[in-house]
Amino acid sequence: MVIGRVVNTVISSRKYDSLQGLKLLVIEPYYGDNKEYFIAADVIGAGIGELVLITRGEMTKYALDRNAPVDAIVVGILDKEPTV
Repeated sequence: MVIGRVVNTVISSRKYDSLQGLKLLVIEPYYGDNKEYFIAADVIGAGIGELVLITRGEMTKYALDRNAPVDAIVVGILDKEPTV
């Protein structure tokens, strides 16, 4: 799992059929030196600026109620910034 900050949303005029209804978010990792942005699907309503908990890889299929080509999904919204 990864903690990241939502920095933007993805706007698309066309999507793969099973992605309909999923909001796509641009995520910046919160920890580490790797600041490569990635896209995560969201079904819980996270917004820009919020810290979110994301699962990546094969486990994402268990967080969705459908079979969709998604490799990262928001599974939680953090109430406050974590401390080290």
